Amino acid sequence: MRRKRSAAEPDAAALIQPSLQRFQAFDWLATLVAVVDGHGHVLFANAALEDALSVSRRAIVGTALSDSFTEPLLLSSALHGAANNEFAALRYDTYLLRPGQESMPVHVVVAQTEHRGEVVVEMVPLEQQTRQDREERLLDQARVNKELIRNLAHEIKNPLGGIRGAAQLLQMEVQSRELTEYTQVIIHEADRLQLLVDRLLAPHRRPHVVGDVNIHEVCERVRSVVVAEFARGLTVQRDYDLSLPEFRGDREQLIQALLNIVHNAANALAERMATGDAVITLRTRVARQVTLGKQRFRLALELHVIDNGPGVPEAIKDRIFYPLVSGREGGSGLGLTLAQTFVQQHQGLIECESQPGRTVFKILIPLP
Repeated sequence: MRRKRSAAEPDAAALIQPSLQRFQAFDWLATLVAVVDGHGHVLFANAALEDALSVSRRAIVGTALSDSFTEPLLLSSALHGAANNEFAALRYDTYLLRPGQESMPVHVVVAQTEHRGEVVVEMVPLEQQTRQDREERLLDQARVNKELIRNLAHEIKNPLGGIRGAAQLLQMEVQSRELTEYTQVIIHEADRLQLLVDRLLAPHRRPHVVGDVNIHEVCERVRSVVVAEFARGLTVQRDYDLSLPEFRGDREQLIQALLNIVHNAANALAERMATGDAVITLRTRVARQVTLGKQRFRLALELHVIDNGPGVPEAIKDRIFYPLVSGREGGSGLGLTLAQTFVQQHQGLIECESQPGRTVFKILIPLP
């Protein structure tokens, strides 16, 4: 950013001090926010804008905000309109310039404040808006899945007991060995369906056992299980941020959720295991200012499960968290559904991005 201020204009850095307390709440927002004066010079920049530009607040204050856009005249026109009370708020899309990085597409909202000569400029990264929309869809989908699973499981469970009981009674009456084999098939299939129903209902039956959770202990437990099962051709790499704090949660549920995801990844890597170059990476990071379920969290855990497999099939990519949807022959289609349920019981969410050669499942859980 270039500094553009005549000697007659006020020193914006001096103006910011009494205003800091008023503007401090903007630091809690995920969107990028700047407060500018009538000349377009920055009076305040929030933490999200600092992060996006990789420039400190002290360096941003006093600069011309329009210099940070690919189309500076759009902001200048908007500020002129705000100064003349031509509108209460104005919106448009443009690109934010970032030193040493690619420009960022943003939706800009220019709004007046109650203080004359001050204008709030809010910049919503368009990819962030897309991600929030996707999160809301996943949460809505999970709620629908939960009700569907519970209702469906109960509807299946009730007549299932009757079918099995009738088959047992019939087996005691028949004399033919061939007919007995048929009744045994009925009993066996009824037991298999009963097991499936129990798995569907398990997350809703089991109490939520809360304690202190170290996510790296969870990762190591899952890693040891998977390495023991897939002993040849698979490397499970660690990329941990050891500064992550413990948080309150159900350790066993999180182990099961992560195990389901990693196990799916391992199964998808069968061909690469044959050539000895199958890799799964467990990566932990801290995410800041995260919105989950329309609630804002200052810090969150980001746990990535990354594999170099063929990717999620296009036909099911948008439905992988639906119950009974599986990309593997013989799969139950419950692993990811249960994982999403367990993570959501921690106010979190699982997202997936996949392309051939790289699939990333990201678990987000709020931190204290």
